[in-house]
Amino acid sequence: MNILLATSEAVPFAKTGGLADVCGALPRALADLGHQAAVIMPAYRQSRYCGQKIEPLGIDFIVPIGSKMVAGHLLQSGLPNANVPVYLVQQDQYFDRDELYGSEGKDYIDNCERFVFFCRAVMEAIRLLNLKLDVIHCNDWQTGLIPAYLKIEYQLRPGYQGIGSLMTIHNISYQGQFWHWDMLLTGLDWKYFNWHQMEFHGKLNLLKTGLVFADSISTVSPRYAIEIQSSPFGCGLEGVLQHRRDVLHGILNGTDNGDWNPATDPYIAANYDINTVWEKKPLCKAALQSEMGLPEAPRTPLVAFIGRLTDQKGLDLIAEVIQRWVQTMDVQWVILGTGQPKYHRLLETLAERFRHRVAARLEFSEPLAHRIEAGADIFLMPSRFEPCGLSQLYSLKYGTVPVVRATGGLADTITGLHETGASSPPNGFSFQEYSAIALAETLRQACEAYNQPEVWRRLVETGMSQDWSWARSAKQYVELYALTAQRARQASA
Repeated sequence: MNILLATSEAVPFAKTGGLADVCGALPRALADLGHQAAVIMPAYRQSRYCGQKIEPLGIDFIVPIGSKMVAGHLLQSGLPNANVPVYLVQQDQYFDRDELYGSEGKDYIDNCERFVFFCRAVMEAIRLLNLKLDVIHCNDWQTGLIPAYLKIEYQLRPGYQGIGSLMTIHNISYQGQFWHWDMLLTGLDWKYFNWHQMEFHGKLNLLKTGLVFADSISTVSPRYAIEIQSSPFGCGLEGVLQHRRDVLHGILNGTDNGDWNPATDPYIAANYDINTVWEKKPLCKAALQSEMGLPEAPRTPLVAFIGRLTDQKGLDLIAEVIQRWVQTMDVQWVILGTGQPKYHRLLETLAERFRHRVAARLEFSEPLAHRIEAGADIFLMPSRFEPCGLSQLYSLKYGTVPVVRATGGLADTITGLHETGASSPPNGFSFQEYSAIALAETLRQACEAYNQPEVWRRLVETGMSQDWSWARSAKQYVELYALTAQRARQASA
C-alpha cells in the first residue's frame, strides 16, 4: 500500500512529545513490511539541525488562507536508515520560530492559521508529488482539516479519487479549539460550522473536524478507544466518538528496538539480555545507586518513576506513598522529571532529609532515563489516564517490573500478578482505584514478590520475552489502512 503520514512533528526533524516518536518509527516499520510510506510535516527552524540532509525540491505552491493567498515550498529529506521520504512544508513566516506551537507557556496566537496552511499544503503536495496514495494518515488536531478538505473539496479531482483518510488521536485533551471567526481561514462553507461537524461550544474544533470527516479513526491503545467514548476521558468529544464507534479502532504504539535495548544500550553500566539479566542487571543497579548518591543495597527494592511531575501522571499518589513509607519501609526511590512546583519542593525536601532512601533529579536526561530503567527493580506508572504509555514497555524490555494503574494502554500491556481471568501471563502489578491506598497496597505486593526469587524471575522473564515492537503494531495498521481505503471507495461509490 501507499501511505502518507501527515504530522506536525516527527523524529529526528522536530519533537515536543510522543507523537514525534510514533511518526518517526511507524513509517520505518511499514517500509520494512514492504509498503510505500512517506511523511509530510512543517519545516521548522529546529528541523535544520536534525542531522539529516534537507534539499529543496524546486516545487512551489500557493494556497488560499482566508482572503489572502500564501506561497510555500516543498523540501525533501528522509528518515535515518530507512527508505522513507520525508517532505517538509516550508513557509518561514509560519514555521521559522523558536518553538513548534508556542513560547513561554502560551500558544502562538496564529496557530489556527499556521495549521490551516499546513493542511492546505498537504493536499496540494499530493498532486504536485504525484503520490498516488491509498491512505493519508492524519495525526492529532494539527492535521484535522485534511479529512474535511479531502471529502469536501478534493475527492472528485484527478489524483485524489479513492484516497482514504485515517485520523489518529494521540491525546484527546489537545483539540485545536479556536474562536469561530477562524472558520474564515479554512475556506470551507459556513454550513459546516454546526454542532455535528466543525463547531464545539461556539468554537472551531479542528480535532472534532477530523473525527467527523475521516473514513476511519484510531487511537493508541484498545482500552483508550473505549475510555474516550465516555466522560471524562472523551474531553467533550465522547458523543462524536460514540456516534462513530463503528470506525473507531485502538492500536498500541510500539517501541523502538534500536534506541531501547539493554543488549546494546550505550548508556548503561552493563549490557544484558534475558539470558544474562540476573548476572548483569545487579551491576546496573549498583551503578545507579552510586550515581544517585544512594547506599549500595542489592536486596533493597529500588522503585523508580520517570516522567512529568503532574497529577495526570499520579504524582499526588506517589508523593503520599513516599511520605508514608520513607521512615518505615526498606525501599529506595529514584525520581526523574520536571513538572508542578509543589512536587519539585516536596521531592527536594524528601531527598535532603532521607538521602539514604530518596534521590530526585528535577530535570530530564535521556541517558539517565536509560540507566534508571536498567538499574531499577520496580517502575511506577499510577496515571489518572494514559492513552498508551511507553515507559512501561521499556521497563518490560529492561527487566524492571511495572506497577501501574489499569487505564488506557497500561491496562492493555500490563497483566497483574494477582489478576483473575487474564488472557496473558502476568508481567507486573496493576490496580483500579485511583488512590494512594490502592497504590501502596499494590506496591507492597510487588515488594513481597521481589523477595520471592522464583516469582520475581517469572515476572521479569515474561516481560523481557514479550514483543512490543513497531513491527507488531505496523501489521495492525496495514489491516486498518486496507479497511480505510475500502470505506473510502464505498463512500464515494
